[in-house]
Amino acid sequence: MSERYPIIAITGSSGAGTTSVTRTFENIFRRENLSAAIIEGDSFHRYNREEMKERQIEAERSGDRNFSHFGPDTNLFAELEGLFRSYGESGTGRRRKYLHDAGEAAPYEQKPGTFTPWEDIERGTDLLFYEGLHGAVVHGDIDIARHPDLLIGVVPVINLEWIQKLWRDKSKRGYSTEAVTDTILRRMPDYVNYICPQFTHTHVNFQRVPCVDTSNPFIARDIPAPDESFVVIRFANPKGIDFQYLLNMVRDSFMSRANTIVVPGGKMELAMQLIFTPFIWRMMERKKRAMSQL
Repeated sequence: MSERYPIIAITGSSGAGTTSVTRTFENIFRRENLSAAIIEGDSFHRYNREEMKERQIEAERSGDRNFSHFGPDTNLFAELEGLFRSYGESGTGRRRKYLHDAGEAAPYEQKPGTFTPWEDIERGTDLLFYEGLHGAVVHGDIDIARHPDLLIGVVPVINLEWIQKLWRDKSKRGYSTEAVTDTILRRMPDYVNYICPQFTHTHVNFQRVPCVDTSNPFIARDIPAPDESFVVIRFANPKGIDFQYLLNMVRDSFMSRANTIVVPGGKMELAMQLIFTPFIWRMMERKKRAMSQL
């Protein structure tokens, strides 16, 4: 953690909804006139798209049916921790981008599914913001979770997570139900060993729980709407959280435990704005004080 160069990390599985959470933070940064160094977790995969396909074929030939993007063999955990450490110490570090599609790739004159060259983060940013799969990973000597000043988990109940992944991969990426199902099954051991444990290290978790039948996610025709769900918000350390204020500001919310508030799904963004804007104010005030002492 660093007062001078703070780090915010959003961590969650593929299909969890971390992108929508990122949009909320981008709105806060824009409103507060903050410059954030944005880090996408995909940029710390070890292999580009074609390399990953080749490695997967090789793994299956050798009998490994669980080769996935979730584990340590396919990700640069040490480099990601190195970035967090470097930014916390000096406000800079090495990053690159992963070009998901033709639109992202065109300005770089590269193929989709490739990485841009590594480059230094420009100095003078207010904070670093990470969104991806591994913002709270602890693996061997690597402890990424200890670096962020604010660490947020996004964890829909598992059937909803699968519905969201199926819908995205089928409608936006052209995959079949069978192909997405195979990916889910292949990732399961790494999901259990490297994704789930992260949420014991997060400062705040958001878990969306649908109020409609999602018992068979593989035949669902649409994603349950926000108004068809509740969001369970759990604080690892509730000290300083004004729950009464949140209950007054977010209608139809309630406390389920001493450190947990439940809000209507359609009010998740409002709840996030109310919760995290004061976090960021305090973060920037600490930064200002620390920088003035240099």
